[in-house]
Amino acid sequence: MATMEELKLRVRELENELIKCKQKQCATEQLHRPKIEKMSAEVVDSNPYSRLMALKRMGIVDNYESIRTFTVAVVGVGGVGSVTAEMLTRCGIGKLLLFDYDKVELANMNRLFFQPHQAGLSKVEAAEHTLRNINPDVSFETHNYNITTLDNFNHFMERLSHGGLEDDKPVDLVLSCVDNFEARMAINTACNELGQTWMESGVSENAVSGHIQLINPGETACFACAPPLVVAANIDEKTLKREGVCAASLPTTMGVVAGILVQNVLKYLLKFGRVSYYLGYNAMQDFFPSMAMKPNPQCNDRHCRRQQEVYKAQEAERPKNEVIQVEEEEVLHEDNEWGIELVSEEANEETQAAAAAVADLPEGITVAYTIPMANKGDGEMVEETEQSLEDLMAQMRKL
Repeated sequence: MATMEELKLRVRELENELIKCKQKQCATEQLHRPKIEKMSAEVVDSNPYSRLMALKRMGIVDNYESIRTFTVAVVGVGGVGSVTAEMLTRCGIGKLLLFDYDKVELANMNRLFFQPHQAGLSKVEAAEHTLRNINPDVSFETHNYNITTLDNFNHFMERLSHGGLEDDKPVDLVLSCVDNFEARMAINTACNELGQTWMESGVSENAVSGHIQLINPGETACFACAPPLVVAANIDEKTLKREGVCAASLPTTMGVVAGILVQNVLKYLLKFGRVSYYLGYNAMQDFFPSMAMKPNPQCNDRHCRRQQEVYKAQEAERPKNEVIQVEEEEVLHEDNEWGIELVSEEANEETQAAAAAVADLPEGITVAYTIPMANKGDGEMVEETEQSLEDLMAQMRKL
């Protein structure tokens, strides 16, 4: 006879199946737009890419259509990762790989993206369903597992190496949107070994600050190069979390972090603007610190040290830009025995222009910073006099 726990588990499974059936029924009833083979800049209401293609017309991006050739892996489809995936989908990214092992809960409804009817579904499954409805032109690949286990980690590395839009091509960028140190270190290890560029992001436990960070193995500091206090003090992260107490969560802070993360992704992939290596956000003071960190030569990750050597070798092979030194002309001293003075032709022309006759202007209008000449009605100059202003005004009235 089945136990109470087994029955509860079975009820939960049946509820999930019911939710899936309802979602499939809704999907068939909804009208989806057809796939668009080529992005168009035509300004019509039926073109979902017209506003994006305007970036090309305005000279911001040289070739926005290339967004469709890129593949991005998003690890962690929570408060930041789900919004990040949605923004990339709306921007028309070529392919998204979604990694997460958690399920949607009603406790997640304070965040953006997920909806109450998706409670009980895996986050990657719910996300794929929503994103595919938003933009059917994007390819999706979902993986519902924890990347920190050995078997899953090996599969995770395999998908980063061969999960690109083209067969057997690596992904173009990895985005870390996880909320724990263990998962960040797993991503760091995988990207260091593969030489894969990635961006890390995070929101503080009090929900009022966050950051993004670009990590290019060998060139910049990896996540293990400058470990946080938890690692430096040899403290187990799990001991810092109190039982029954969860971290705070604000959709505003997560939305801001997701926004600057995707903005950095677009600048990196489409090559416009200045890509930030590290950009923080402090909501209490609206402060955005920015910096860049070099890798640690004594990093504990051996793959990081190997990538540093590879990067140094590549830099040594690059042609150096020759700096042409222009010989400065000898400046003659102003004082000399002949009393000759050197005057700039430009300065002389400016002086002559300033001293030139002023063009005819309407009555009552004068040129700024010039002394107006007093004229009589017949055009003769007014002679200097010692009369008072009252006497002169009286004479003027008689004229």
